[in-house]
Amino acid sequence: MVRPTKDGPRKPSGRRGLTVRVKTAKGRKLASTRWLQRQLNDPYVEEAKRQGYRSRAAFKLIEIDDKHGLLKPGAVVIDLGAAPGGWSQVAADRVKAVDGKGRVVAADLTDIEPVPGVTFLHVDITDAEAPGMLREALAGAQADLVLSDMAASSTGHRQTDHLRVIALAEAALDIAEDTLKPGGVFLAKVLQGGAGQDLVTRLKQGFAKVQHIKPKASRQDSAEVYVLATGFRGRDA
Repeated sequence: MVRPTKDGPRKPSGRRGLTVRVKTAKGRKLASTRWLQRQLNDPYVEEAKRQGYRSRAAFKLIEIDDKHGLLKPGAVVIDLGAAPGGWSQVAADRVKAVDGKGRVVAADLTDIEPVPGVTFLHVDITDAEAPGMLREALAGAQADLVLSDMAASSTGHRQTDHLRVIALAEAALDIAEDTLKPGGVFLAKVLQGGAGQDLVTRLKQGFAKVQHIKPKASRQDSAEVYVLATGFRGRDA
């Protein structure tokens, strides 16, 4: 359960204790050792555990929402690539889904433990059946906000990884165009270099404003950025 303070969820202070060093064990790749060391020395990981969030990624959405005011009480939200559920936790809390004011529908290929106020769908969003399943879960409502924190498994080849993440963002945009109400918002992960030109063209045609943002909660050595599109013009656009 998320344990916010009186003034809302606390953000990591940035202070760190003693650095934990991890030795490369037999059978463990160097990349895995480096990842484990980053996890053990990451204040956002520690704070996520303290506050009951399922991932440090929750702080990325908190930071973005604090600045841009996306998650309003009563809003209808779709969270694509939701596992392990950190973004769904934040969304459900801020739209007051548990109180019945807002609604959150989450989707992923990986099952997640139930999140209060969240309807979860086990589905690959690139499948042709995904939009219909999401519309059914919305029960006739339209979404105010479509979120996507999806990232493809890294191949180590930067251009290939970029193309794979863009493909996921485009699939998320397909769903956004199918489910968003006029004036709605789309937020999706891309990589440094931003959204591809085809994706940017679609976004500029369909939304009033498009911008790239990088929350402080993103690791400094991470190539991830987010594309934020606001003011959906509607499917006819």
